[in-house]
Amino acid sequence: MLLAIATTAFGTCVAPANADDLSADFTICGEGRRVNCVVDGDTFWFKRQKIRIADVDAPELSPPRCEAERRSGMAAKQMLFTLLNAGPFTLAPAERDADRYGRKLRIVLRNGQSIGGMLIAAKLARPWTGARRGWCD
Repeated sequence: MLLAIATTAFGTCVAPANADDLSADFTICGEGRRVNCVVDGDTFWFKRQKIRIADVDAPELSPPRCEAERRSGMAAKQMLFTLLNAGPFTLAPAERDADRYGRKLRIVLRNGQSIGGMLIAAKLARPWTGARRGWCD
């Protein structure tokens, strides 16, 4: 069996190559019931479960600390929305199962590539180092 390896802030995540079997029609989260929707650039709901992308830190939207963070956060949210709707993906386990807010911590992969890494490459997120840092100058 072929294996794809994604490097994360937590080490190495191994997932079967081409094992992407999860998908949904994602929306942007609003006030209603949250089933499959995007909250921000590193958090989304999938099948009524809140997922925090474990390998990235994206700008905050609730609330943003400055206008630059709001703009970057909206761009990250839109890109995550587009990426999640672009086709099947895999949710790989992270070092811990959940964060202190109860969100499931997962590495999101498509064809063995980290979707978080795609956000980082677009300069809309940065690698998660275990602590939040500000996005305002």
